[in-house]
Amino acid sequence: MQRPHFDRKRRNIAAAVTVGLVIGTTAFLSSRPADATPDPNLTDVGSTTASTAADSAPQDPSQQDDSPAAADSATAGAVAGEAGPADSDDSGSTAQGAPRFRSGEDPSFATSMGWPVDMPPALSGSLLPERRIVCYYGNPNSTRMGALGEYPKDEMLRRLKLQTDEWRAADPATPVEPCLHMVAVVAQGEPGTTGHYRSIMRDVDVQKVYEWSREIDGTFIVDMQVGTDDLRNILPRFDWILRNPDVHLAVDPEFYMKGGHKPGTKIGTMDAADINYAADHLANLVREHGLPPKVLVIHRFTRGMVTNSQDIRLRPEVQVVMHMDGWGAPWLKRDSYKDYVVREPVQYTGFKLFYHNDTKAGDPLMSAADVLRLEPKPVYIQYQ
Repeated sequence: MQRPHFDRKRRNIAAAVTVGLVIGTTAFLSSRPADATPDPNLTDVGSTTASTAADSAPQDPSQQDDSPAAADSATAGAVAGEAGPADSDDSGSTAQGAPRFRSGEDPSFATSMGWPVDMPPALSGSLLPERRIVCYYGNPNSTRMGALGEYPKDEMLRRLKLQTDEWRAADPATPVEPCLHMVAVVAQGEPGTTGHYRSIMRDVDVQKVYEWSREIDGTFIVDMQVGTDDLRNILPRFDWILRNPDVHLAVDPEFYMKGGHKPGTKIGTMDAADINYAADHLANLVREHGLPPKVLVIHRFTRGMVTNSQDIRLRPEVQVVMHMDGWGAPWLKRDSYKDYVVREPVQYTGFKLFYHNDTKAGDPLMSAADVLRLEPKPVYIQYQ
């Protein structure tokens, strides 16, 4: 992304975001051959709550319908492969006239916004804030969605170790929890057999990546991009994996298309009511199965992606992370963190780093030391 594009976008943010997403989706759709066959690694499941919520075992792949997924397996989520540019509020309401948050070293702004947040005491077994989670994000069947699938397994885990070592060196006082963050429900540019513009990964693939995380004594996060479906139809289907004590949840408002739009044509949105539903569901699992608290990650890089954040309810069984998910130059990412995460305190914060998109205009990738200058300091770090 060239800096002149940033300048244009800052003058007309809403229009630029729409154009950028449409272009990205067009490129994704045009990359799929007209006669592409269904990807055997993806399945397109309808409203499965009644049939699967009570089933604690992984689903039998032979009982699942294939979806017309795109070529590069799981690019079904090509619209999901790059997330969005930082500082790109779809409502056009970025604080263009406000002082810019350059260094992130002054904690007074965070304090004025209400940080640190008043929250329930941490329960035994909580990951946060005693540990910092450092994740590789993506899908094992796609080289384009993120670092998790970009490299062969052993090479990917080797790179993740190097990345976690950087964080240990930058902040020796905070133990690092290595993590694999897998997009298990993938937004796609075609409606599929259910018409919901999303594909659900097969349970055998979800289980495979979970086993990888266990090999490194790490944490596993299941990520959901539900398209035009409802989170309430999808989340219970993953209880079989969420019942494990080291498995957590992420939801992506960018691809929660409540208005029925095709993913990639505009930025989606998620309300506090949706987030409270997810947190209540996780809290019930924690209580019913005697689990340590769950982490709930919410992606955000615009104001409109999350509405009524002040109504998100905190409960001791769930630790909520509002995760800055935009890409761009370091100054732009810092500004977006301030505008869309720090200004609306919830509980904990996260920050995403893109190996390719953050550096495509010649800017350096932010180091662990750079990110640690932010206030509040993110406790969840994700690499794509």
